[in-house]
Amino acid sequence: MTDEIRKNFASDNVSPACPAVMDAMMRANAGNVGSYGDDALSRSLNARFGAVFETDVAVFPVVTGTAANSLALSSLVAPYGAVLCDQSAHINNDEGGAPEFFMHGAKLVTLPSADGRMNAEALRTGLRVNAQGGILKPPIHALSLTQATEWGTVYALEDLAALCTIAHDHDVRVHLDGSRLSNAIAHLGCTPAEATWKAGVDVLSFGGTKCGAMAAEAVVFFVNDRTRPVLKDFERRIKRGGHLWSKARFLSAQLLALLEDGLWLKNSAHANAMAQRIVEGLRRHAGAQLPFETQGNEVFVILPDRLVEELEAAGFGFYRWPTPEGVSGTLIRLVPSFHTRIEDVDALLAELAA
Repeated sequence: MTDEIRKNFASDNVSPACPAVMDAMMRANAGNVGSYGDDALSRSLNARFGAVFETDVAVFPVVTGTAANSLALSSLVAPYGAVLCDQSAHINNDEGGAPEFFMHGAKLVTLPSADGRMNAEALRTGLRVNAQGGILKPPIHALSLTQATEWGTVYALEDLAALCTIAHDHDVRVHLDGSRLSNAIAHLGCTPAEATWKAGVDVLSFGGTKCGAMAAEAVVFFVNDRTRPVLKDFERRIKRGGHLWSKARFLSAQLLALLEDGLWLKNSAHANAMAQRIVEGLRRHAGAQLPFETQGNEVFVILPDRLVEELEAAGFGFYRWPTPEGVSGTLIRLVPSFHTRIEDVDALLAELAA
C-alpha cells in the first residue's frame, strides 16, 4: 500500500468530489449556453429526476443544504406559522437560524426523541396541543423529517408513511431533509420513490454534496395538489435569496452525474459498508459503547477519554458530541464516505487496539 492513510472521519463533507462528477463538470465547461437554467443540462433535470423517482417533479438546484432546506420550508409556511421537527434536526441545530430567516420569522417547534426518529404518537400530541392553543400559537404548516437522521438512524418506510399520513390529516405538508437520503435508501434497499413521495413526502431537499458532488443540492417538489400552489413563484424565492446561479449548468451537471447509473446510491452504499466495518471493529473493543444503531454512514461511539486523545494525537479527525449525563468517556462521531477505503478504516481500528 503506497497511498497515505485517509484519517479524516469528521464528515462526509471532507471528501473530494467523485471523479464522475468532475468529468461531468469538465464536459459542461465548453461553449456558450443559456444562463439561469436555460441550458440543455438544466432543462433535463425534471425528466431525469422524474425517471429516478417515478413521478412528476419540479427540480431546483442550489449550492448548499442550508439553502435547500430553508428555501423549501419558506414556500410551505406563512411568516406567522411554524414547522414541526425533531429536536435533533439539522434545521434546528446546525443552520445558524437560516430557516427562520428565510421563513420571515416562522417558528421551529421541536419534539424530543430517543434517536432522531420522531414518534407517531408524539406527532399527534404535538399537532393537537398546537391546535388547542388557537390564536396564541403559530399554526403548524409543515412537518420536517430527516432521513437518515442526525443520529445515523433510518426511519422504516412504514413509520415514515405513518408520520406523513398524520401530517396530511391535519392539513400539514411534509418536507424531507434528505442530506443523507441516499444512505437511507442504501440501508433500506428500497427505491427512491418508496423512500419519498410514495410514503407521503411532498418536497425533498436532495443531498448531493455528501455523496460525491463538489457543491450541488436540489429542492425537489413532488407535483401534487399540496405542492402545485407553491411552485409558481419558487424560482423567485431562490433568486431573492441569492441562490440562483447564472452558470446553472455546473450544478445540473453534478446532479445528473450522480443519478447516472445510480452513482449516488452506489457511493452511499460504500460509505454505509465502511461504517459497518467500523462498528464491527468497535464491538470487539471492550471500552466502546454504541448508543445508537448505525444504519447510515454516521457512527456514534463513546470511548474512554484516553483513547479519544490518542486518536487525535495520531492525526485522526472526528467531532466530539456532549456525552450523556452519567456516562463516562467522550461521545465522538466517525463518518466514512465514498472516498473511504478498507485500509483507512482498519488503520483507525488498529490505532484503537494499540
